[in-house]
This record gives sequence, C-alpha cells and structure tokens, in this order.
Amino acid sequence: MSDRYCVFGHPIGHSRSPAIHAAFAAQCGEAIDYTAIEAPLDDFAGAWRDFVAAGGRGANVTVPFKEEAHRLCATLSRRARRAGAVNTLVLGKNGDTYGDTTDGVGLVRDLQRHGVMLRGARVLVLGAGGAVRGVLEPLLAEGPASLRVANRTAAKAEALADDFADLGPIRGGGFEAVAGPFDLVINGTSASLGGALPPLPDDLFAAGATAYDMMYGAELTVFLRWARERGARPLDGLGMLVEQAAEAFFQWRGKRPDTAPVLAELRRSL
Repeated sequence: MSDRYCVFGHPIGHSRSPAIHAAFAAQCGEAIDYTAIEAPLDDFAGAWRDFVAAGGRGANVTVPFKEEAHRLCATLSRRARRAGAVNTLVLGKNGDTYGDTTDGVGLVRDLQRHGVMLRGARVLVLGAGGAVRGVLEPLLAEGPASLRVANRTAAKAEALADDFADLGPIRGGGFEAVAGPFDLVINGTSASLGGALPPLPDDLFAAGATAYDMMYGAELTVFLRWARERGARPLDGLGMLVEQAAEAFFQWRGKRPDTAPVLAELRRSL
C-alpha cells in the first residue's frame, strides 16, 4: 500500500505538485500516492487531521494556509520559526506534526544551479510579504555583501529587515529609496500576477546582473522583460518550485531526486 501525501491550498486545481512528486517517486523507486486537496478556508487544521486519519504521512502547503500550518505544528525547523510559515508538514512516528519551510532552500539551489554567486553579492529583494520572509534566512546564510529589502510600504520592509538583522547585512526601505547597482534582484511581490511592475529606477542592475522572479509562466513576466531590456539575465521561479519540492520529498522519503529532468519536462509543458 502506497504512503499518502498531498498539497493543500485554496484554490489548488492549478497545482503542479502532484506531477512533480509523481516524477520524483518514479525516479527514486518510491511508492507514494500524492494528491491535491482544496482545504476549507475556515478549517485548515481540520483538513490536516482528516488527512492524517485517512493515512496521510505528509503534505505540502501553499497559499493561503502557510501561517496556519505553522501554528498547528508541535515542532518546527529553525527556518520555519524564522519565517513564521510552513510549506512542508511531516507526520512523526509519535503522531506529532513537524513543520518546515523549503522555499528559501529551493530558491538558493535554483540560483546556484544557474551559477549565480551569492557570496559577496549585492542583493535586492522586492516585497515584504510571506514569500520574501520565507527566503531571507537561506539567502543571508550564503554570505552576500548586502541584502536590501524594498517594499511599497517602507515600514514593513524595515520591520522585516530588523527581524533578520542578526543573520547578516540586511536593510529595508521603500521602493523610492532603492539605488543600484545590484548583482541580483529578486522579485517576491505578486505584481507579476497582474502584469504590473514595481516602481524601480532604470540603473538597478550591475554589469552581469541576474533578475529573478518567483513567479513563472510560458512567457517572461513583465518584471523579467523589463530587466532583460536593461541588461540583466532573466530567471523565473519554476526551478524554485521544483527544488523546494525536492527538499520536501527528501524529508519524507530520505531520497534526494535529480531535479533537472523533472524541471525540463515541466518547462516543456508550460
């Protein structure tokens, strides 16, 4: 009998996680049953309990339930405690729920796969929401020369930077205060979903810089098109999606899949 896993979200019909984990399982010779579950907005904890009662062993968690997943865990990874959110649930042998966030690890691994040097780099991260909070610790662990968080509401970016100031050279402020050049600019805002662009100066990118959007699609996002026109190398977040899934799979099954063929097939299917 296959062990059961799932991804929780609302909505969740668009999720590519079932296809990703099916590919990982086939590659690693693991028998798992992975499905997508649309949890009710007012009872995520109940949906997790029901899943466990039906034999569930672990889950991925996406919007809007990452903070609720954090609250229901008996134990948390250090990075999940820092992020205040959980995207990976693991049912322990004692029945307790362990929570982790693998988004930041996924981002860093994807950047490394593309040869982006983080140590000593000047990094700008756009946005100050949950997506950004979840990646700051892994980014700072790589030893950038500086990390700037910029947000439409400056106070929110400043508060977020204060929360992580003990981990490295991080500062926060408003979009209007951003002054380049930067070696890496990461868009963690949701602006790309609406085809919008944060208000940014044209001289944002250093020579040889990389622009990374956590969103992805068949075509470049408006942010990545704008960045490419200004000389930056554009990368989207599809690799981050696959890499964070691989980290969750490793935590569940103790095997680390080869992400390259899974990512290539996913890219072809967009």
